[in-house]
Amino acid sequence: MTPALEPLRRIAAYAVARDGDGRVLLVRASSRSGTPGVWSLPGGAVDHGEDPNHTVVRETAAETGLSVAVTGLQDVLADMRSMPHRGVTIHTDRLVYTVSVRGGNLIDRVGHPTDLARWHTLEEAEKLKLRPFTAAALGLSTAAGDLRPEEAPVFPSFYAYEGPDGLHRAQRFAAYAIATDPYENLLLTRISEGYPGAGCWHLPGGGTDYGEQPGTALVRELVEETGQAGRLVSLLGVASHRDAASLGPEGYPIDWHGVRAFYRVVVDQPTEVTIHDVGGSTCEARWMPLKEVAELAHDQLTEVTADALRAARLI
Repeated sequence: MTPALEPLRRIAAYAVARDGDGRVLLVRASSRSGTPGVWSLPGGAVDHGEDPNHTVVRETAAETGLSVAVTGLQDVLADMRSMPHRGVTIHTDRLVYTVSVRGGNLIDRVGHPTDLARWHTLEEAEKLKLRPFTAAALGLSTAAGDLRPEEAPVFPSFYAYEGPDGLHRAQRFAAYAIATDPYENLLLTRISEGYPGAGCWHLPGGGTDYGEQPGTALVRELVEETGQAGRLVSLLGVASHRDAASLGPEGYPIDWHGVRAFYRVVVDQPTEVTIHDVGGSTCEARWMPLKEVAELAHDQLTEVTADALRAARLI
């Protein structure tokens, strides 16, 4: 049995980089890590307030000595990993980007959590001990098994902690839907008074639970928030927004950093919209014709909604 460990959450970003011969760039975990000798994609944790696009460039440079540029978003996935040597279980929301190499030279990093960076063919990578998320990102079957808890530990959906400046901080990963029906309508929600963005139209969705995949969370949230059963079609992108002094129902300023994945969702059989969380952050939800959506003023939409609609080319 896995011992009781302190649950933690984090968001991380990783690079899938290939050279002219089709080899993929991997880094090896050193003896300072919890999985010495295991290889993974270069990358690491998203700092508070940092755009994940910047994270993947920064972390790849630090771990490999190479400068890269983000060319696309490949996938978003989540996993749980128990680390008894550290006394924690970590849920990580992983953003996997494709990148191109701008220059630099591979470096070895003695005394760091990763100590080697090397180019490998997929055939060579298949024979290595790989982190499961790395094997999945590369379409490989071989992976070193992470130690996982038998059940997801209890962890609050909202967690704020005191930052070095004394201001509370919160970093949250969420999934939202560009949900349409067969009749060219878009499903939107309106934010209640007392919440950041009050009165603005917003996308259905919300924060993912500990141990939950973002796509699964989104389908669940859609039902809970609006009563609609949706079909996940594709991942559209990731938006990162920071409000350094957000005011909500907590009653005190919070340095808030939200990282949100948004997906294309189709509701094949739309029904009457029903708000189940009465008295919560959503005061209204309805199907809105796409033509009417396109005519909404910029200040009538939340930031993440505007970003997602532009990515879907609906505004």
